[in-house]
Amino acid sequence: MTDNSFYFKQLLSGSDFAESNLVARQMVNFVYALGDLDSRQCILVDPTYDVDSLIETIQKDDMNISGVLLTHYHADHAGGDLFGHKIEGSKELLEKLNIPIHCNENEVEWILKGTSLDKNSLVPHSSGDSVSIGKHSIKLIHTPGHTPGSQCFLISNILISGDTLFLNGCGRTDLPGSDPELMYDSLVNKLNKLEDSTVVFPGHYYSNEPFDTLDNIKTYNPVLKPKSAAQWLSIFG
Repeated sequence: MTDNSFYFKQLLSGSDFAESNLVARQMVNFVYALGDLDSRQCILVDPTYDVDSLIETIQKDDMNISGVLLTHYHADHAGGDLFGHKIEGSKELLEKLNIPIHCNENEVEWILKGTSLDKNSLVPHSSGDSVSIGKHSIKLIHTPGHTPGSQCFLISNILISGDTLFLNGCGRTDLPGSDPELMYDSLVNKLNKLEDSTVVFPGHYYSNEPFDTLDNIKTYNPVLKPKSAAQWLSIFG
């Protein structure tokens, strides 16, 4: 991304914000801010754990939060109950800001069950839809597998991959709503076919580096190595 008007932050839970939250420090989620410096508007991706700290961080940059993008319904990304721990998320953010919550249409019911959000707060999208922030356009890519409505966000050469693709692995496929066959299709037939120069920013800090280019990831990530669905499922399914 070479456009000087593009605003971008990668924030690590338990480190860049929510420093005293033990769950945040253990889960090492990334929250992202994508924005437009001309309009001073930005969208948060998966804001959880400490919404006050996230709002303060954005306001220090003289930016305004105008929306949320959710990669999927799990509590460490959308808020809710995580193994008995209450996780702040989109619901708490809406108590402070009147903004839309963008999600994939296949994830709506899962989000409602997990977060107690009002359905009117959600803006459902189909794969290929775009969300604009100033003059910048964010493409929404439906990548089911980890959950039915998991989605990734592509803006120029930046991919926010959520829990679909990590730098060295992928999201689990043994959870409610998961599907190993759909995960293979999402990884191989969607994300793996993006430009090699695409810079992947994952949902968790599970690797040595916080981001990497897709061409590099292809050389070491085992989930992108199998040559067929049958081979992939025999290893990772």
